[in-house]
Amino acid sequence: MEYFQRAKAVRLRSHHRKYLLADDDGEHVIQDRQGTFKNARWKVEFDDKYDNVIRLKSCFGRYLTASEDPHILGVTGQKVIQSVPRKINSSVEWEPILEASKVRLKTRYGNYLRANGGVPPWRNSITHDIPHRHRNWILWDVEIVEIRLHPPKRKSDPSLDLDLDSSSFHLLSCPFPMGSDPNSGNSKNEGRMIYYKLVDDDGEIYDEEGSFLFKGNTIEDLTQNLEEETELENITVCSRNPLNGRLYPLRLALPPNNTTLNIIVVPETSKAAKDFQTI
Repeated sequence: MEYFQRAKAVRLRSHHRKYLLADDDGEHVIQDRQGTFKNARWKVEFDDKYDNVIRLKSCFGRYLTASEDPHILGVTGQKVIQSVPRKINSSVEWEPILEASKVRLKTRYGNYLRANGGVPPWRNSITHDIPHRHRNWILWDVEIVEIRLHPPKRKSDPSLDLDLDSSSFHLLSCPFPMGSDPNSGNSKNEGRMIYYKLVDDDGEIYDEEGSFLFKGNTIEDLTQNLEEETELENITVCSRNPLNGRLYPLRLALPPNNTTLNIIVVPETSKAAKDFQTI
């Protein structure tokens, strides 16, 4: 909160080294590496009722808003937009929570402002949710671009920390250790590289490719990892026939010896997934 107390305007830079930008359409919010754009500038406003709440207003005079609409149907994460509500409400209120030199921005209902990565349509998108894997995606660097000459007087100075299991707006507990992985450990399995592409609803394959190191052994393990990477549910893990280019689901076992795999991920909403049901 101290960052914002002395700031009249800020820029927010995500874990992906991209800035939070208000789109020119006056509605959407995106990420971009060009922090010099006026769209990257957010005016800081304070709430008269709460000492630990701020509002961020874009260069278009619209507030950074945690909407209730899903970013993509069937996928975790709700849209973050620009809006001008008739009456100021909790959807435009954010609670800054300090984590080392970075900040998390929390909604009233326990979600966090999140800068997404990966492949389209997630790349460069902004959502609010509670991350289960990419916890560093909710960390932001705050860059002050205009100093507030007369910081507001605070009513109190409570110690605010993070409790992911609580829906309360005012939290007092220990933060989770950032960057920790409860599943990590010393393993002799060095793993294999997985390269994957996504299929859209029409059955077309995106050009963008993601990758990660996979240390599991079964198709079930791979499916779970891919669902975590893509934040999709009920996916079909496929490979492509090198002769005719057709997709076929992986049903039996993975190739031995940690061979690198090129995978096609088919969401359940895709036409391709429906075609598999008829096979």
